[in-house]
Amino acid sequence: MTRGDDISRPGLPEQDVPVKIVAVSDTHCSDWADVHPDIREAVADADVAVHCGDLTRMSVALGMQRCAKRAIVVHGNSDPVDVREALPYVEIFEAGGRRIGVIHPAWGGPEFELSELLPDFLEPVDAIVFGHIHEPVNRWQDGILFVNPGQGYSSFMVPATIAVITVENGDISAEIRVIEPGR
Repeated sequence: MTRGDDISRPGLPEQDVPVKIVAVSDTHCSDWADVHPDIREAVADADVAVHCGDLTRMSVALGMQRCAKRAIVVHGNSDPVDVREALPYVEIFEAGGRRIGVIHPAWGGPEFELSELLPDFLEPVDAIVFGHIHEPVNRWQDGILFVNPGQGYSSFMVPATIAVITVENGDISAEIRVIEPGR
């Protein structure tokens, strides 16, 4: 798969129908089968599934594509060269009349201002779903919803989390869900 290939499936619901988006990030797995089964189930149930990078193997992206009704996947800073060449750094898609940007900011450190994500998008967006920091974020700032689903695996004192984003009647909201508590 080369950069620019469409790894999504057509068929987003119409604007007046609620759209359920499940976002995951930083799974750091070797294969889609290694991703927590509850995350795989949530992806299959969503209208759109988003992976915000650091999947570490192309097989994770391909597995997500097979599982999801529609998959949007970007690469992260920990992804090897073949994954970075196959997947974009930034994606923008529409859902329910809202424009949603997806990114894994390789330039970001552990702490950065959310507004620093904006220059990576060449078009205006209503929401930015991003990875990299392994910490859930669900915050409105300057009219944009910023969502980080956290990390897709549990580790010492850090839970595995996802974000469930809903677009309905032009409104967009997000909820962070714990999949597995930290160990």
